[in-house]
Amino acid sequence: MTATRDHEKNPSQETFEAGIHSAAPKPQEKQHQDTVPVEESLEARLERIGRQRPSVFASIWSEMGFIFAICMSQVLSEFFVSGFTVILPTLVVDLNIPAASSTWPASAFSLTVASFLLIFGRLADMYGGFPVYVAGITWLAIWSLIAGFSANEIMLNFCRALQGLGPAAFLPSGVMILGSTYRPGPRKNLVFSIYGLCAVGGFFVGIFFAGLTAEYTTWSWYFWIGCILAAVTGVIAYLTIPSDIQEKRIASNEARMDWLGAIFIVAGLILFTFAIIDSSHAPKRWATPYIYVPFIAGSLLLFASAYIETRIASQPLLPASLFRVPRMPALMIALFLTYGSLGIFLLYATFYMEIIMGATPLQVVAWYVPMVLGGCLIATFGGLVLHLLPGTVLIIVAGTSWIIAPLLFAIAPAGANYWAYIFPSMVCGTIGIDITFNVANIFITTSLPRRQQGLAGAVIMLLLNLGIAVFLGFADIVNTYTVENLGTRLSYHAVFWFEVGCAGAALLILVLFVRLKKAESEMTIEEREELELEIEMSESNNRASMAAAGS
Repeated sequence: MTATRDHEKNPSQETFEAGIHSAAPKPQEKQHQDTVPVEESLEARLERIGRQRPSVFASIWSEMGFIFAICMSQVLSEFFVSGFTVILPTLVVDLNIPAASSTWPASAFSLTVASFLLIFGRLADMYGGFPVYVAGITWLAIWSLIAGFSANEIMLNFCRALQGLGPAAFLPSGVMILGSTYRPGPRKNLVFSIYGLCAVGGFFVGIFFAGLTAEYTTWSWYFWIGCILAAVTGVIAYLTIPSDIQEKRIASNEARMDWLGAIFIVAGLILFTFAIIDSSHAPKRWATPYIYVPFIAGSLLLFASAYIETRIASQPLLPASLFRVPRMPALMIALFLTYGSLGIFLLYATFYMEIIMGATPLQVVAWYVPMVLGGCLIATFGGLVLHLLPGTVLIIVAGTSWIIAPLLFAIAPAGANYWAYIFPSMVCGTIGIDITFNVANIFITTSLPRRQQGLAGAVIMLLLNLGIAVFLGFADIVNTYTVENLGTRLSYHAVFWFEVGCAGAALLILVLFVRLKKAESEMTIEEREELELEIEMSESNNRASMAAAGS
């Protein structure tokens, strides 16, 4: 934003700047008696308050507890995705799960998360992010405890599906709370960088504890450790997250649930994704009735939901205003492809290292360490430069890195050396996903008003989890259709080439259709709307005064 010179300011802008100035703490400056205070420019003022600790926190310690509680949502959701792939081979044996059904315990979690995100995002906008967040964490803890006692495949799938309702609640509300607590500026950039890092951290924590339990205890302890982490997070969240229940109660008439759209969207997503995930294991594949019927029905329900959202619903779960934000539709398509690539990479890289390269569970954990360390560096570095470099430059760097990560697996020869192929792939992977996640989150949350931060969180997490669920289904199709002719190793290579294609398409969209500015300190949506209203009223008054003087 360009600073406005004093002699160019209109009265309404002066009033608005004075409001920001009086609302924010003033810097402590030494002034002599004969020194005349210099008025702070709007640009400098926005930069200053963009770096300050939000007033809802009494101390740095309360803010740190808040950040920990919110960031643990990323850790927990990734914990139950990544670690499950490590213990899945053990579960298949212990619970006698058929090979054709082995993907369902892994997919049920992400599918449930993706299907219910929009509903819980709207509930957060209606009743507040605080109650929805705490309820989601508590729900996950309960069903993680129960999942550890699973005695058969049906109970395991049931528990995994119900587990998914927890992240469906706390992921969008967590992004909502972050987006509404921090105003645009360096502090928000740093916090969102830490938040993005915790996704990689959660992935590592998941495979670490899964590896430990697989080697030294039973798989049940994987779920029970997750239960303990969720319970601790729930307590800290209850104590440190500022409650917004009263704020939403006062504005309760602003948001309503779109139940008709919700029913059609959830049913459509479940049927559509089920068909894709299960198609490669059906007796006649896509010619099997229980595959093509749900696929057609799911597609029709999704088309019907689009009609409901655009023509019927008074407050749609996906309002048209979201897609009118400049560059938003193209960015959403690119993110869907990118997050789908992420799901493929995390699952099939683990399979490749364990099955093809013969790594033990704990060795796989060690091989993922560069991804976590790289994420730590990017979180620190990203928080310092996101407001200095254009977002377009950052996402091009990220998109290029995300192509290289699966490409190294795709071209890895038999007996590939870890340092030559796996290590650089992990480094590129963390560069690609961490930067993309941070830039996209900041852009989406900053582009929507405070009253729609639940929607912002739901959209971000919907793209992530639905992308993972859908593209894992496509990857399974590629693997199943090629394994008979190519063998296991080369069929995995085919999957990685498919991922390279997805990542390449995402980069092409980002380069051609997405232009993102620097994540600088600036006005919020509400402040810009207030300024525009003030200017409009001032101009109207001026016209009325001129008309009265002329008469």
